[in-house]
Parts: sequence; structure tokens; C-alpha cells
Amino acid sequence: MPASYSNICFLASNSPKAKDAKKDLEKIYGQCSPEKADILVALGGDGTMLEALHKYYSKDKPVYGMNLGSVGFLLNPYDTENLLDRINNAQAVELHPLRMHAKTASGEEKEAFAFNEVALFRQRRQTANLSIHVDSTERLKELVCDGVMVATPAGSTAYNLSAHGPILPLNSNILALTPISAFRPRRWNGALLPSQSELHIHVHFPDKRPVSATADFTEVRHVTDVKIWQSKDIGINVLFDPDHHLEERILKEQFLNDC
Repeated sequence: MPASYSNICFLASNSPKAKDAKKDLEKIYGQCSPEKADILVALGGDGTMLEALHKYYSKDKPVYGMNLGSVGFLLNPYDTENLLDRINNAQAVELHPLRMHAKTASGEEKEAFAFNEVALFRQRRQTANLSIHVDSTERLKELVCDGVMVATPAGSTAYNLSAHGPILPLNSNILALTPISAFRPRRWNGALLPSQSELHIHVHFPDKRPVSATADFTEVRHVTDVKIWQSKDIGINVLFDPDHHLEERILKEQFLNDC
């Protein structure tokens, strides 16, 4: 039986456009606290949606986004009319984030999670020097690069795509391992890994070639070792209009031909 949503909590970015939209929608549909709401409606861009996912994933509430930003890949078109009907007819996609466990040069250990990607970057002018293990097996002894990332299917169309990584269908159960400006091995373009894989990325010469790690919004500086895996124990439903479904958008994205 389809879910029935009626109590909405509107969440807006700091842009004047999103704030004005929130006021207009509250006049029409009211406003609930996140705790009492059936559904969270994010107003803004993809960054606003990611913030909502990070902040409210533990509330076990689905999130429906409306685009008032630029790209809005994770969002639906903005429209004030028939919002409850749209929400109740929307299709759900369950997203599972990546977990990151990072160890720093000072011995600190920090954890974070990411719905889009975990990425490692060089901190200075010199390239990073990394090795990569997948499920305890060394797969790349030396990667000299600006960085490397692990992207989820939902995040594969974000920074991963800009770095010439592959677009992944949502139901593929695959992660994308994508280099950023690889210098050696020059012809290595990355890898596709089963979603249950655990990656261990080791930083060589961290004093001379320092590296930072980011998990969506969280950055850890001067990392020496980073472990990355997908967390199946965390899941949140994101809702999409039937004609704006994320699976279809990911498929269409692979046939775009920008001139």
C-alpha cells in the first residue's frame, strides 16, 4: 500500500529565492517540525539536499527535494501546486552512504559518511603518492595523482563525472573508483567495484606529499590511511516524480551530447 504523506517540514537553503519559496509553501501547506513531519521537503540545490540527508537520516523520514538552485540532479522541479499529490505519487530511491575511517599523521582517527563520494586530494603543489588495497589485496602499488575518489551510484553524476568517471545505474550495486589527474600509471582510468568492497588507501610520504580526505562536507587534513566502505545499516528514501525519476535521469545523462 502506497505511503500517505500529509505533514510536511520545509527546509530551505540560505538563498533569498529558497527562503521566499519556503514562506509561500508554508502558507499553503503549513509547517511541521522534523520530528512530527511525515516528509521533509528540501528547497534549494543539490547541496541543500545533501545537507538534509546528513542532518536528518536518523529521523527515518523520506526527503522530497524541489530545485531552486542550479543543477538539481537530486531534486524535482519547483511548483507550489498539488504538492501533496506529487509527493504521494512519487517513487522512492533508497540511498546508502559511504563510510570513511581516516587516520591522520598525528595519530587521530576520524569517521564520516558521504552520500556522494569520498575523495582524497593533494594538499600542496606536489602530487599525492598513494597505494590502494581492495578487500585486503593490493591492487595498485603506486598511484601518483592529484587525488582519487570513491563514488556511489547517486554521486556518480557529481564530481565523479567531472573527473571523467563512469555514470552508474542506481541498482547496479557498484562503486566507482576514479583517479583525479593521474600521472602514474598514466593510462589507469579507475575501476568498478562491487558495493560490498572495502578499500584501504595508504598515503606514501605524508610529510613531503600531504593529503586531505573529504566525505561530502567533512574534510580531514594530513591523512595517512583511509578506509572506505558502503554502509548498508544507514538508508534514507529520496522521492522523485515519476517523470523525473533519478534512474531515468542517470540513463539520460549518458546520452547527452553537449556542443
